[in-house]
Amino acid sequence: MTYPEAMVVGLIQGVTELFPVSSLGHNVLIPALVGGSWARDLNVSASESPYLAYIVGLHVATAIALLIYFWRDWVKIIGAWFSSIRAGRVTTPYQKLAWMIIFATIPVGLVGLKFEHVFRVLFGKPIRAAIFLVVNGLILYAGEKFRTRKSLRADAEVAAQRVPATGAVAPAGAHGGAALAHEQGGTVPAGGAVAAAAAGAGGGTVGTPVRQVASHASGNRASRIAEQAVARSSDERLTAMSYWQAVIIGSVQILALLAGISRDGVTMVAGMFRGLSREDAARFAFLLATPVILAAGVLKLGDLVTLGKGIYGPIIAGSILSGVGAYVSVRFLVRYFQTRTLTPFAIYCVLFGLFSIIYLQVK
Repeated sequence: MTYPEAMVVGLIQGVTELFPVSSLGHNVLIPALVGGSWARDLNVSASESPYLAYIVGLHVATAIALLIYFWRDWVKIIGAWFSSIRAGRVTTPYQKLAWMIIFATIPVGLVGLKFEHVFRVLFGKPIRAAIFLVVNGLILYAGEKFRTRKSLRADAEVAAQRVPATGAVAPAGAHGGAALAHEQGGTVPAGGAVAAAAAGAGGGTVGTPVRQVASHASGNRASRIAEQAVARSSDERLTAMSYWQAVIIGSVQILALLAGISRDGVTMVAGMFRGLSREDAARFAFLLATPVILAAGVLKLGDLVTLGKGIYGPIIAGSILSGVGAYVSVRFLVRYFQTRTLTPFAIYCVLFGLFSIIYLQVK
């Protein structure tokens, strides 16, 4: 594996792992489309392939990028999980969210351990990856076209709850700020969960308008306060789901074992089908992806050591680019899905998939 191959694939992996366009599909298709040494060196379905070891390194780098971006969330989630074990019960939103993530991850973990190799060998072929990429695009399009009324109402409620740039405090939604207040040991006035989260992050009192809180901060700190406010409000809404709903949403990640199907894309569609807003579905998808991607990388570290001999330099270079690409991507997508749809990604997947099918047949 050469440095150019490793760096190009690494950057594409980091971006496409989080964009709903299937990183595995691109990892299979791009070498085949380029041809030559790329097709020979970068064959994910080949037995004892160094390329497979390389992808392991990329997954670890992507997971690290997600952990860095969501580190505040994971500190709360992991801490809440331990506290729920000590207490022997679940009483706070973050405790419930921790167990929701665990339960939702179990199905894909079990199937991945048992059938990952079979799926990779059978479906890690370029033409099949192209077909499934088209299927992925159709799933994304259908997810937007046939959204449930509950999901559309959730979008409207989230938009109403979000504090606008003018600093006005929107009323709390159906779930209000009660759960968050219970977790923080206080009460939430009519300002709602978003105001409460912003006040808590900025050091103000619950119910203080975000503009007043943020006026004491500037630049990046003010931006972080706003991000934390949105995140806490989203987590509160997510925990209104039942555990079974979380398991159903998490289970669709199994489809991502097929090269061409996006883990985040199908998880988002499942979340919206179960009534989540697009923004909350995206956040839940990113949170669910982190342990799955990290576990996939860690479990294959042995392959990285044995199969990656002689290409450690390219692996490190590509992994760095993958991590940077993943961090920039998730930062962009968290904001993107607050107001925009999956449709552009659906169109891209269909067009790129069809182009790949035609090109691979005629070349």
